[in-house]
Amino acid sequence: MEHITVLEKKRIILGVTGSIAAYKAVDLASKLTQAGALVDVIMTEAAQRFVTPLTFQSVTGRPVYTSMWGTDTGGLPTHIAHVGLGEGADLLVVAPITANSLAKLAHGLADDLLSVTVLAARCPVAVAPAMDGGMYEHPATQANLAALRERGVTVIEPARGRFASGLVGRGRLPETPALLGHIRRALGRGGPLENRKVVITAGGTREPIDPVRYITNRSSGKQGYALAQAALDAGACVTLISATHELAVPVGAVLVPVESAEAMLDAVMTYARDADALIMAAAVADFRPAEIAQHKIKKSEQDDEAPTLALRRTPDILMAVKAQRATTGRPRAVIGFAAESHDLLENAQSKLRRKGLDLIVANDISAPDAGFNVDTNRVVLIDAGGAQHPLDLTSKARVGEAVIARVAALLGTDQEAR
Repeated sequence: MEHITVLEKKRIILGVTGSIAAYKAVDLASKLTQAGALVDVIMTEAAQRFVTPLTFQSVTGRPVYTSMWGTDTGGLPTHIAHVGLGEGADLLVVAPITANSLAKLAHGLADDLLSVTVLAARCPVAVAPAMDGGMYEHPATQANLAALRERGVTVIEPARGRFASGLVGRGRLPETPALLGHIRRALGRGGPLENRKVVITAGGTREPIDPVRYITNRSSGKQGYALAQAALDAGACVTLISATHELAVPVGAVLVPVESAEAMLDAVMTYARDADALIMAAAVADFRPAEIAQHKIKKSEQDDEAPTLALRRTPDILMAVKAQRATTGRPRAVIGFAAESHDLLENAQSKLRRKGLDLIVANDISAPDAGFNVDTNRVVLIDAGGAQHPLDLTSKARVGEAVIARVAALLGTDQEAR
């Protein structure tokens, strides 16, 4: 697993309480560690009935804390282990947290190392409830969750599914990718794009021919989704306008699903009118069928001739944004993409000028290891002054981070958009 910038070298306390879902916490601890975080695990006595401390120590490479009175405190003095842990952490997340532990935290009880550490913590706190559906929906549990939310604790909502009891309902601990997304969101607060509204488009549009067929392109949407995640990591409020519907939406992003170029135009003009930044990473079709057949176009058995498909231009979204921007000043920064198969830099610079962009990301789609349908990219960032900043082959996540860093620099530190 690639290191994740927002997680690298971050001190994360992972509290684990006595739920059958404790086994999922092992995978979470492992993925956090692989992503570059320093994970200190605190286990309650009940949690150790489900998973051993050695299991967590094996995946994190760090001591596991189980008692206020024992000697397993990782070199910290026994009586102040909770202070050392709580003071030095970037985030404390309890996953899973049982109804009993929720009640203790809501009422400020402190009778074990985990509850004492939560009281001593000076960092953000998140909890991920995991319990039977009836317990989760009980008024007492909901009141405890409300009390924690009022104190600024992030509550990671449980998923629906089947419980160990055989019943079905809401109360399951989310899977690791969702938990990681919530953790990244919590760590991103206070980032360089905090409270900035960023609109990002992703995927290839689909232009219908008839009720069955459509014209599209090879865009997977992966780069747009990576940009959305990078913007969330930087603290932004992200609206993701997506023509791709197969990828997991980054936790915290507001998804606006679209199909055609016309629908994407409507969504962009709606959501970008008060945005701080617009990043047009989508591969919008340049042409669409002039006429859409009401019924499936049938193949004639008597005629070998194929039907002729007449095309017309789709709306130019960036030119529409340019006109809106000239009137309203929004979005304050506009970033485009140029996916080219030849004359990469010349075509990208021409698009940059014509459409009044602040930055354009140029990539050669003829390279087999960059561009469409792969997890890596090789791009050149070109700013409005013509300066070129090439990025060698790297992950789309890293490209996303590089672009978002440029967006933060373009927006600057003024308070206008806050």
